[in-house]
Order: sequence, then C-alpha cells, then structure tokens
Amino acid sequence: MIVALGVALAGGTGAVARFLCDRAIELRRAGPFPLGTLVVNVSGSLLLGLVTGTLWYHGGTPGWHEVAGAGFCGGFTTWSTAAWESVRLWSERLFGQAVLFTLGGLVLGLAAAAAGVALGAL
Repeated sequence: MIVALGVALAGGTGAVARFLCDRAIELRRAGPFPLGTLVVNVSGSLLLGLVTGTLWYHGGTPGWHEVAGAGFCGGFTTWSTAAWESVRLWSERLFGQAVLFTLGGLVLGLAAAAAGVALGAL
C-alpha cells in the first residue's frame, strides 16, 4: 500500500512538472511544432532509463523503481499527448512536421532510454 501511495504522489508530481516544463518551452517560442511535448517525453525517457539502469546494475530499495518509474516518469511523460499532437499536425496539413515529430520522438525517446540505462550502469 505504501508503494501505491508513493506512485500516486510521484505521478501527480510528474504531471505538474510536465505541465510546467511544457508550458515554459511553448511560451518562449512560436509555431505549431510541439517542442515542449517532445522535450518532456525524451527527457522522461532518459530519466526512466537512468532509474532502470541503476536498478539493474546496482540494485535498489524495494518500491523505488515503481515510484520513480511508473509514478514520476509515468506522470511526466505522455504517449497520449504525443499521439494527439501528431494527429493535430496532420489535420493542419503539416505532414512533414507530423512525421518528423512522430518518428523523431520515437527514435529520440528510445535513444534517450538506452543512454539512461548506460549511465545507470556506471
């Protein structure tokens, strides 16, 4: 039960952090490309990779991975917003940006997660 409460608290914290980061990035720029969503999802992938790599290679306190991973990183990143942003760009006939955002986000997120695991192994 304690881990579930930790996940809930960390998830809420991650969601607020996501909102603030996305808002800060988007308010400083103009244009339809969802840079804030991309930055948040890639940085969250890096963080989750780091948490996972640390656990795999160095062990960890029981429940820590769930609280940090499913909780904070789960609240911080969001696949549904990324999917919606892709559909929005496509519906605005910004086909190149839609493809770049979708594929670029996937590739960068995977690369960031792998880099995080590698860093966690150190």
